[in-house]
Amino acid sequence: MKKMNIPLIATLLGLSLIVCPLLYIYVGPALDDLQLSTFKTLGIIAGCSALYCFVVGELTGNNSQMDKIWSILPAVYAWIIAANGGFSARLIVMAVLATLWGARLTFNFARKGAYRWKFWEGEEDYRWGVLRQGPFFNGNRWGWMLFDLFFISVYQNALVLMTTFPALVSMNSTVPFGVVDIIAAVLMLGFIAWEAVADEQQWVFQTTKWGMINSGKKLEELPEPYNLGFNTQGLWAFSRHPNYLGEQAIWICFYVFSIGAGIGIFNWSIIGCLLLVVMFLGSSSLAEEISGGKYPEYEAYCNQVSRFIPGKRFHK
Repeated sequence: MKKMNIPLIATLLGLSLIVCPLLYIYVGPALDDLQLSTFKTLGIIAGCSALYCFVVGELTGNNSQMDKIWSILPAVYAWIIAANGGFSARLIVMAVLATLWGARLTFNFARKGAYRWKFWEGEEDYRWGVLRQGPFFNGNRWGWMLFDLFFISVYQNALVLMTTFPALVSMNSTVPFGVVDIIAAVLMLGFIAWEAVADEQQWVFQTTKWGMINSGKKLEELPEPYNLGFNTQGLWAFSRHPNYLGEQAIWICFYVFSIGAGIGIFNWSIIGCLLLVVMFLGSSSLAEEISGGKYPEYEAYCNQVSRFIPGKRFHK
């Protein structure tokens, strides 16, 4: 099984950030004064969020501060854009869909124990702990601090902001809400439902598995399919990461609204969904490296089932 190539992912992310301003300069569209003013407001929020995530993450040792607000910020950004854009039909639909997406994702993260009354506490995403103990950061406190600052705090806040760029470029559109927008809205709503189903199937599988393990049974003593240790049921029988597929598709659909706004099939606001795809390539590789190290059958699962796009069903 291929391991997560951190230098390669970092290089791809860095190159992508260079591409964004080049797209703005050579592809357009240029932002008008109202859009620039809105962008500055969003940038201030993103900057404050990045500072908060870094400071609180370092003080508490819980690096999931960004994870907690990942699902909230896009809706905030989308509604600010909608308000500044005069609440056009297109911007309202985009903001409503971003809110539905955020509400579902926040609920899914909350039931995993991520939120506490003491806001800095809560369950940390297990992958951060694995990375801290990995070969790149184990014993390298300063290295991890820099990773926390530039990737977890700054980059991820920038990425979340960039996913909402299609709404920003659509602010001054005079093109009426039309067929392309309807297609984008229906598809985005469909992928939100897809992701909800995938996460629910994973939640049921994992809670059932851990319920039996916590009652005193060993993994190999569990009935099928729980004895595998990983989910191969429902959507997970056809895709190794159906939830990630839904997440990427959702923000690609969000970009399609900019096409409906008459901005052009290819414009610089595409950078957000493209960067998201790159990030999920790295995130899924890390998750598979962890699962492959814990579960003997996981490599066979990877050999049979595609990473994202549903295909061949898994057979043990």
